[in-house]
This record gives sequence, structure tokens and C-alpha cells, in this order.
Amino acid sequence: MNYLRTGILLSTLTCFFLTLGFFLGGGIGIVIAFFLALAVNGFAYWNSDKIVLSMYNARAIRESEDLHYYRLVRQLAQKANLPMPKVYIINSDQPNAFATGRNPENSAVAATTGLLNLLSSEEIAGVMAHELAHIKNRDTLLMTLTATLAGAISMLANFAFFFSSGSRANPLGLLGVILVMVFAPIGAALIQMSISRGREYGADKIGAEICGHPLWLASALAKLDKTASAIDNQPAEANPATAHMFIINPLHGKSIDNLFSTHPNTENRIRELRMLAGEREGPWG
Repeated sequence: MNYLRTGILLSTLTCFFLTLGFFLGGGIGIVIAFFLALAVNGFAYWNSDKIVLSMYNARAIRESEDLHYYRLVRQLAQKANLPMPKVYIINSDQPNAFATGRNPENSAVAATTGLLNLLSSEEIAGVMAHELAHIKNRDTLLMTLTATLAGAISMLANFAFFFSSGSRANPLGLLGVILVMVFAPIGAALIQMSISRGREYGADKIGAEICGHPLWLASALAKLDKTASAIDNQPAEANPATAHMFIINPLHGKSIDNLFSTHPNTENRIRELRMLAGEREGPWG
């Protein structure tokens, strides 16, 4: 996905937000929605990493606590010409990982205990290289903004009926409110998912270049996809707007690559990595 398409999708999300403002209060509602969008994104810009890490009870570690994991991230960050991110561990049996932060200078990577226990050293390197690729591409900020806008749209849509059904500023009356309540959150979610899936393919490619072995990541994805689908991630289930941040979808029932999936089909991702490694058939090397 190129930056032009991403910009168009973000602009569309903003239009959804302003449309909700219009149905809530006409012209004044648009102005209020505009400034609310600025405030929401400003708050997300400065605080998103802290909020997400707290949401998953992530614990910051030092090099002395987990020498191998920490040193691995440091070596990969140096290879990617990135500042050393903060390193976190999440106490969860579901094997997964994500990156967050507003820019490379203020970034963090987090891996679950399930992932660290399941994968080999090479596979962990592939996963963390993928997360560092998100930081290098500044996907962490983009995905935070899309998640924040999508969440705000859903929230406003839920309140639209109560605040605008009797308002004279609403040009379409009750029917318009119902239509906005139904279709605005769906449209916002589809845009968010579209951006997320495109970024995952990009991070796979750059991550493979960072670690130097595409098949390390391919092997990790195969293990993660099989194991994560059998283990619940309660914080993610309670906060589905953050699902797109993980390397593998932490939610269940998303096995196919369709409009409603936050992640590409894992088999498709593995195939792309194998092609990148020059292997179209045969076992992983």
C-alpha cells in the first residue's frame, strides 16, 4: 500500500467523523467534530504507547533481566539503523508481539511469554525484525491514528440516536441517524483493516531484510498462526481496536483474508516470504 492510498483512506476516515458531526449538530456539529478529531489524535500521538502497553499489563525489562531477548532486539535495531526501543514482556500464553510509539525515537516492542517460550532464537529474531520494520516505516503512529479515529467514529455513532434524533439540524431525521449509526462504524472499520493489512505485508518484507533471513519469519508465522488461534487473549478481546497492532491476529474467527480481517491470510504472508527467499517449493531452510 503506498502513502497516497493511505492518505486517501485517512481522509475518508476524517470525512466519516465530520459526517457524524453534521448529523449530530449540522454546521456547528462539523466544527465541533473537527476540533474533537484534532484533540483525539493529539492525545493519541502523545499517549498511545503508554495506553496500549498498560492495557496489556506489559512490563519493561532491562538487559540484565532477559539478556537474550533484549540483546536480540538491540542487535536488530542497530542493523536497521534505529534507536534502541524500549523492550517489554507481556505475561500471556498466546504467542504474539507488537510495536508501538509515535516515532523511532519514542518506540517500544513487546512480546508475550507465550511467544518467547514457543519460538526458536532465529524465529524470535524474525518476529522482532518485523516489529522493528513497523517502527522504521512509522506504521506505529499511522495505526494508532486510524484506530483512534475508528474508535471515535463508533463511539459517536452509538450516541447519534440519543443526541440528534430530535435535532432540527439533522437533515434526514431518524432515518439518517439510523443509516449513520449502521454504516459509519462499518466503513471506518473496513478502512482501518485495509490500511492494517497493507502495512503487514510491508513489515514482513522490511523485517526479512533486517534479519537477513525471510524464512525465519515465515517459520515463526506458521507456528504463531497455529498456536495463537487456540489460545484466548482476553485483553485483546476486550479491546478489539488494538488487534491490528499484533503480528498475528489475537482475535478468533479471522482465518481467511477478507474485508473484515485485520491481518492478511498467514499462508499468503508465508508464500510472499518464501518467494522473497527464492524458494517457491520445498521445506524451509
